[in-house]
Amino acid sequence: MKKRGMYIVLGMIIFMCLGTIYSWSVFRKPLEGLFDITSTQSGLPYMIFLAVYALSMPIGGMIIEKLGPKLTVIIGGGAVSLGWILSSFASGITAIAITYGVVGGFGIGLAYGAPLSVAAKWFPEKKGFALGLTLLGFGFSPFVTAPFSRYLIANYGPLSSFKILGFLFLAVITILALPLRFPRTGEVTTETTQNQNNGQDISVKGMFKTKQFYGLWLCMTIGTFAGLTAIAITSPLAQEVIKLNAKTAAFMVSLFAIFNGVGRPIFGVLTDKIGVAASAVVSYLLIICASIIILFTGEGTVVRYVIAFAMFWMILGGWLAIAPTATTNLFGAKHYSRNYGFVFTAYGCGAILGVLLSGSIKDAFGSYLNTFYATIALGILGIVIALLTLKRTPAANNQP
Repeated sequence: MKKRGMYIVLGMIIFMCLGTIYSWSVFRKPLEGLFDITSTQSGLPYMIFLAVYALSMPIGGMIIEKLGPKLTVIIGGGAVSLGWILSSFASGITAIAITYGVVGGFGIGLAYGAPLSVAAKWFPEKKGFALGLTLLGFGFSPFVTAPFSRYLIANYGPLSSFKILGFLFLAVITILALPLRFPRTGEVTTETTQNQNNGQDISVKGMFKTKQFYGLWLCMTIGTFAGLTAIAITSPLAQEVIKLNAKTAAFMVSLFAIFNGVGRPIFGVLTDKIGVAASAVVSYLLIICASIIILFTGEGTVVRYVIAFAMFWMILGGWLAIAPTATTNLFGAKHYSRNYGFVFTAYGCGAILGVLLSGSIKDAFGSYLNTFYATIALGILGIVIALLTLKRTPAANNQP
């Protein structure tokens, strides 16, 4: 129905605003120059943002049903916008870490699940399609927001750019949230589909007793570590190692956003076809290949840079499809929202470790390239963990 499609479009645009976090690398060098700070320090707001976003996801999941999707998105979007606006008054990177990182990250954690819940309930017969399409907005966000942010920074400076983006997001997200609602009884009718979870409906408590949960959590941490680390240094590495100018580096961020977006449906389908463990192994093989390629880059090696970072961005998008699909496949659909909230905390862990390690390596050795020795080692570790823990699902049961 055309009416149902409207909710996917609304969700995509809302996610495009929320996904501006993936354009953070465009802000890093301007902030380093403005505040005379190190690479580790310039990554602090990004790291805290992602960590708070991940940790607040379970809270967002609990309030959606109580407040409804419209109010949840308005509150969450308001917090995100407030974080951007307050950052414009910051006198140092620590203040931005609090305003942008804590306030903005908490806002995304609250709002993130609402458009997805709306899409899933309006398309109960094809949830995967609806969720994947809605999430494309988050992945594609830098394609629009990175060059726009770069334009604002060049003309108004990084702090004023925070304010402009904050007010823009406040207006757009609030207006687009107004039509969001769940379908009323009888509005959506579908044929009953067979449960494909093999009778498994494992609660959070039961999930914590399985090796699959810890394996999936570690695997997602490794996958997001590699992807988020690359995203955080996409622009500065392009300028410092490949010697691209700031405008071209910002364009690269927007280009790679395409791969981040398409990685979601690609790995979602792949997980359905070959299973959780096999799709995880494929992602780690790509991480290892991309890491090796980037280690052989230098001034002017644009093609190698593009190939490697396209793979990294695609892998991050892929894990944001592998993890929810795996959560349903391994633990059932009944307790999915709560279960995935805890699985998703791995995203925050990957963000913290990735930003800290990449910034520390840059400060210690003078180059981001040494970071990719770590991603190679973690890729190998991820293959071992996936093969040992994710091959089989837990025994079917209905744990309370």
